[in-house]
Parts: sequence; structure tokens; C-alpha cells
Amino acid sequence: MQLAEIGGLVHARRAEVGLSQQRLATLTGLSRATINQLERGTLKDLGVAKLMALAGLLGIDISARARQPKANGLLMAAVTSSVSLRLSLGQEVLARALGSGVIPPDYRAHIGALLSEAPLEILVKAVEEAAQREQVAPKKIWEHVYQWARELQVLRPAFDERNALTRLSRKQLDGIAEAEPEGRGEVIGTLLP
Repeated sequence: MQLAEIGGLVHARRAEVGLSQQRLATLTGLSRATINQLERGTLKDLGVAKLMALAGLLGIDISARARQPKANGLLMAAVTSSVSLRLSLGQEVLARALGSGVIPPDYRAHIGALLSEAPLEILVKAVEEAAQREQVAPKKIWEHVYQWARELQVLRPAFDERNALTRLSRKQLDGIAEAEPEGRGEVIGTLLP
């Protein structure tokens, strides 16, 4: 659920319980301007603690869950990696490479493009699908991905293991791909320092 959608629920629920924006702001410790921006869908960010307190006060259930899986992560990753290249990388070749950790010689540029340019959500889904197809633990595939990023000198911040926040993001990605209970469907990219 996006913040703009939550804003619509807050607006409707606030009206149902007969609170003005100013009264709701006073009750939650937020400013009236923040409430107004949230309801209009123009608020860029509201911390989780503040959002949960606001939702709890109004009786709105905000739950985090994994999105319904789409079974096309490998296909999307293969297409994304092949956009500017003459030879196309097939999803079966990509799955085998992810599972084995060996980049086929003719596809080094494809893997470089994938790691440098593909949306991380596509990469996470491709890892998840490759793990199922190749019967390899997702964590092992992530090790391959990070090794490839080092070998190919990918300059994307997501693969900079010296950055503590990146290490945290990598653990989060591992958790999503492995669907461990502690993952609980966290959303990628919502980590704040």
C-alpha cells in the first residue's frame, strides 16, 4: 500500500469519526499541514512509528505482506540485460548462470548490464525463480551475484559491500528471496538511517 492510498483511508476515517484535520493533528502530535498533505497524497514521507500511531488512533489496519509473486522475474531480467546487445540472453541460460555462479563467456556484457541497470525488484524475483528452478539456495545465488558485481566492477551502490546500509539491504534482499519468517515481506528501499 502506498502512502497516497493510506492518505485516502485517513481522510475517509477522519471524516467518519468526526475529527477535523487540526484535532487529528493535535491527537497524534503531527502538524495539520502534515495531515493535509497525507490526505491529499502529496506527503513524501512519514516515519513508520508516526504512521502506525496515526493508523492505530483511527482504527486503520496497515499490514505489511509480500506482494503476490509474478512468475516472470527471469524473463524480465533476461530481456532487461539484452536491450542494447546483439545476442539475447535467454531465461534458461540466466537461471543456470545464477545457479552455478558461472557466467557463460558470450554473456558477460549481459550480466554486467543486468547488475548495473535492472531494477532491484526484478533482480530479487530472478534470484527467487532461479533458486526454485536450479534447486540452489537463494543465499548462494546472492553470493554469486555479489561475486559477479566485484568481477565485473559494477559501480552500483547496491553492490558496494563496504557500505553498512548496503549490507543491511543485502540481508533484507536475502530474507525476501528466502522467504524466511523474519523477512515478513519488508519492502525494498524503505530503510532509513
